Parts: sequence; C-alpha cells; structure tokens
Amino acid sequence: MTGLMLHTSGKQFIRKQMFSDALEVLTMGEEAFSLCNPKSIELVDNIPILQIDMVWCYFMLQDIAQLSVAGLRLEKAREGLERAHGKDSSRFRLLQAGRSSELALYLRLELLEGVVAYHSGQFDKSRKFLTSAQAKFFQLQVPDEALSIVMSMGFGEQDAKRSLRMSNQDVQSAVNLLVLEREQRKQKREDDIHRRNEIKEQKRYGVTPLKKAVDLQKLMELDSIGFEKELAAEALRKNENDTQKALDDLTNPDANNALQRAIESRKRKRQQRANDGTVEQLVSMGFERSIVISAVQAGGSLEQVMHQLLTHPRADPIAAADNSSNAHDSSANDNASTPGSTPADAVLENLSPDTVGIDNSNEGPSATEIEQRDLEMEDEIADELARGDAISDYNIDVTQEGEAINEYLALLDSGGWQWKSFVFPVVPLRGKLTETMI
Repeated sequence: MTGLMLHTSGKQFIRKQMFSDALEVLTMGEEAFSLCNPKSIELVDNIPILQIDMVWCYFMLQDIAQLSVAGLRLEKAREGLERAHGKDSSRFRLLQAGRSSELALYLRLELLEGVVAYHSGQFDKSRKFLTSAQAKFFQLQVPDEALSIVMSMGFGEQDAKRSLRMSNQDVQSAVNLLVLEREQRKQKREDDIHRRNEIKEQKRYGVTPLKKAVDLQKLMELDSIGFEKELAAEALRKNENDTQKALDDLTNPDANNALQRAIESRKRKRQQRANDGTVEQLVSMGFERSIVISAVQAGGSLEQVMHQLLTHPRADPIAAADNSSNAHDSSANDNASTPGSTPADAVLENLSPDTVGIDNSNEGPSATEIEQRDLEMEDEIADELARGDAISDYNIDVTQEGEAINEYLALLDSGGWQWKSFVFPVVPLRGKLTETMI
C-alpha cells in the first residue's frame, strides 16, 4: 500500500512538472515495493510503470549522469510489462475489451529506450525504437470529426480525446468507455458516502477491549431480529464481536441491565466532557465561571446557552484578560468590527466545532487510536479508488513525447552520430536542443 501511495504522489509531482520532487518520492516508492513478496506483484504493472516514470524524470531533468541506470530501469520495465500484459499486450487488451489503452505508455517507453540507445552510441537501435514510438504517436492523434461527434454527446474535450486515443479512434467504443466511467464514478461516490457513514457509526459505538471496531454486519443481524441497535452494539463491543456471547448478554436480564447502565454512564460522561469543554471556552472569553456553569447545567442547545449569557451579561473584564489568549482577543476584535455582526456571532465564531455534539466514549478509542483507524480506512478507500480508475496510468498527454521523437530522429538523420565521441545532445522540457559535454 505504501508503494502505491508514494507512486501516486510521485505522479502528481510529474503532472506539476516538479520532476526533482517526483524522483525523490518515486525512489521511496521503489524501496517500499522492494519489501513486497515478488510473487505477489510480478503479474501487475505498477513497478514497471514506476520505472518508466523515474526515467522520464531523468529525461526531463536532462540528467545524463543517470544514463546507465536509466537503461537498466527500462529493461526491467519492458520485462515487467510483458510479464503483466502478455506478449504484444494480448492479456491487457483482453481485460480492456480490445481497447488499446496502453499505447501512450509504450510510446513513452520506446522514446526513452531510443534516447538511452542514442546516448550510448547505438544509433540503429535508437532509430528502431524512435520509429516505433513515432508510429504510435501518429496512431494516437485524434481526428477532428471523431472528436466533434463524441463532444456532441455531452462529453468534455479532454475526456473525449482520451477515450478516443484509448479506443483506437472508434467513436462507439470511446462513448461506451465514457459512459462506463461515468457510472463507475457515480457508484464510487455512493460507496464513499456509505463508507464514511459506517466509520462515523463505528466511532459512536467505541471499540472493543482489544481496540477493534464494532462489526456492523453482525450488528445488522442482531438488529434484524429485534434487539435495540445501541444495546446490541454495546453487547458486541463488550464481547469482541462474538455474536453468541452478545446474544447471551442481551437475553440475560442481569447482563442486559448492565449493558444499559454502561450505555447511560457513557452518555453522561460524554455530556459532561462536552459541558466542560463549553465551559472552558466561554470562561476564556471573559464570562464568569459560576454563571457559565449554571447556564450550561440548565440544559438546552448551545444557542440557548448563548442567548442566556448574552441577555444577562455579567462578563468580568479582568477574568477575560487572565483567561483569554491574545488569539482570542484578536478574534473577538475582528468579529466586533465585522459589519452586521452581533455579540452572539462573535462568541459562536470563537467556539470550536468540538464543543458541539461531542460524542466521545469512555470505553471508546482515544484521539490517537481514532486517527490511526481513520488512516487505515483512508488507505483502504484510496486503494479502492485506484482500482476504480484502472486506466489512469495510461492516460498520458504525448505532446512532449512527440516533440522529442522528432528532434532525436532529426539528429539521427543529420548525422549527429559523427560527434558522439565529444558531445551528447539533450532535448530539454521546451524542445530546445542543447549539448552536454562529456
């Protein structure tokens, strides 16, 4: 997972033209992948694509010192792609319903192989790679007529171009791809909302003695046979998600009462912590502590407590000076000077969201534990999102590659090989030819 996330981060840097940063992150990603079991990753193309991305960074940085390393990386990339995609990408195209989604990736690979071969003095080999890359470049050019047809169906220009490139310029196949992607994005949004709601629900129930979240599937089963949901969740939490033990507690009068008392106790503690947090923030604004405590203990919503304090103002300026930080003073002054603002607005602005509806559990996770579990769940979601957009690695704008192909072929045609013993030409980002002495 770490390798995948680092690779994704590196690609984001590449899109921003931040190639040094990308190379640093991709190197860490390569190290993370090296810790994986080779058998488990040899049939996926993540590592070969990462190798190509690293060499692309060398190329864009004009780092000819990495020439030998680049050659080795590209050899590994080609071997890995053939292993993952099959001979002539046969396996890959079968999985992609006959689409040629991989063309742009192989174009970049062949360009880089041609560049490495050129700078290594292997000019015939360089021409072979570059000529093949150029053929793929021409194949990826989108006809205006096909683009207009796809765009007329309500799709954006970039999406239309991408789908046509990946579909061998076949309009119907391109439209089918875009429709499928739209449906997948919709389903992904729904799944993400459902997942976030599940996480919130699990937080509300707390964790088991072994710090595991309540199993929502088992909770649903207990709920379906008539047990009150919160009570069933407490039974599962107490019994490490053991359904039979939870049932025993729920059907035992004494154990059931104990569960109810535990729930009520936790609710009281949650409310007390919420009240304490509200009291401390209001006191820090200068309100007298005893008045704040009385107002909070009287109950009601936060807005009602605010109203009571502001309609019966007995704020102590000295207490405010002692209890408020400079940040609070500055914020209060800013709010007071805002046109149309009221005292209630000023106080509400200074209240943190944590004081509203705090829902912590005494038996539940600590802040650190919640954060750790959130990170794990976010990683799983990120993995699902990556799988949901399986062709994103092959969506490459090949404009720069096309310019580089033309320039290197021009060098070969002009007899640039004659000065290979003295200089190596390097094609930089904007296509201007320079020469690097070696």
